[in-house]
Amino acid sequence: MPDPLITANELAGLLADAAGGGAPVRVLDVRWSLGGTAGLPLYGAGHIPGAVYVDLDTELARHGEPAEGRHPLPDADDFQKSARSWGLNDDETVVVYDDWNSLAAGRAWWLLRYMGATDVRVLDGALSAWTSADHPLATGSDDMTSLAPGSITLSAGHEPVLSADDAATLAETGVLLDARAGERYRGEVEPIDPRAGHIPGAISAPTSGNLNEAGQFLDAETLRERYEALGVSVDHAVGVYCGSGVTAAHDALALTVAGFRPALFPGSWSAWANQPERPVATGSTP
Repeated sequence: MPDPLITANELAGLLADAAGGGAPVRVLDVRWSLGGTAGLPLYGAGHIPGAVYVDLDTELARHGEPAEGRHPLPDADDFQKSARSWGLNDDETVVVYDDWNSLAAGRAWWLLRYMGATDVRVLDGALSAWTSADHPLATGSDDMTSLAPGSITLSAGHEPVLSADDAATLAETGVLLDARAGERYRGEVEPIDPRAGHIPGAISAPTSGNLNEAGQFLDAETLRERYEALGVSVDHAVGVYCGSGVTAAHDALALTVAGFRPALFPGSWSAWANQPERPVATGSTP
C-alpha cells in the first residue's frame, strides 16, 4: 500500500508534475463537521487548486434505518457513480483533505480503499498545512464545472468491516477500539445517540491521541507505541468504531500508518445504541 499520508509540499510537487504532463492527481475537498458550517460554501471561498468538493452526508454515506447507524456505507454502484463525477480514473493518485483534523478526510480515505481505489492519501495537517506552507488557494466552482467525468471501476469489500455481532465478539477475542472522546466512551454525555456508554469490552482510543499540536499525525513508531499500549498487536485482530463510522476511520488510518490492519464497524455506536437488545457499558474501563 502507498503511504496513506502526504505532506503539503509533496502534494504541490505532484500537482506541478501533473500540470507539466506528468501523472494526474485528483484532489478531493471533504470539508464537513457535525453541526458545523456547510462545506460547499467553504470550498467556494477557497480550496486547493483543482480540488473537487465531496459531500460526506450524501456521497460518502447513504440514508438508512436507525439500527444501521447515522452514516451507513453507500452502495457500491452509487459510490462508483459519485467517484466518476469527481473525475476519478483507475490507478490514479487521489488526495483527500478537510479542515477538521483529517476526520472527514479519513472517512473518504477509508471508503475509497474499501471500494478498491489503490492509491489514496490524506493531506497530513489538513488544509491548514497547505496554507501554512504558502501554497495558493483557488476560489469559485470552476474546478468542478469544467471537470471531465472519470471511469474508475469500484466494488465493495477491499477493507475489512465488522457487523454489530462481529464487534461484540472482537471485544472479547481481540481488541476493539472506541475512537470517540473519553466522556462519550464513559457515558458521561451523549449528545446525539439514544443511549450513552460504550460496547462492553471496548477500549477508549480517542482520535485526538493520533495527532501532534499542528494537527499532523504522529510518526509511525509513536503511533505504534500508542496502540500497543492499548493492547493492539499483530497477533490479534483489531477493530475500530466511533459514533457513526466517520471518526473511526481516523483511528483506522493511524493504525494503518503504525503497521496494523484494522477492521471498521461502519454502524458504530449510533447503530449499537439503536438496537435495544445490545448491552451497554459505562465508566472508564472496558
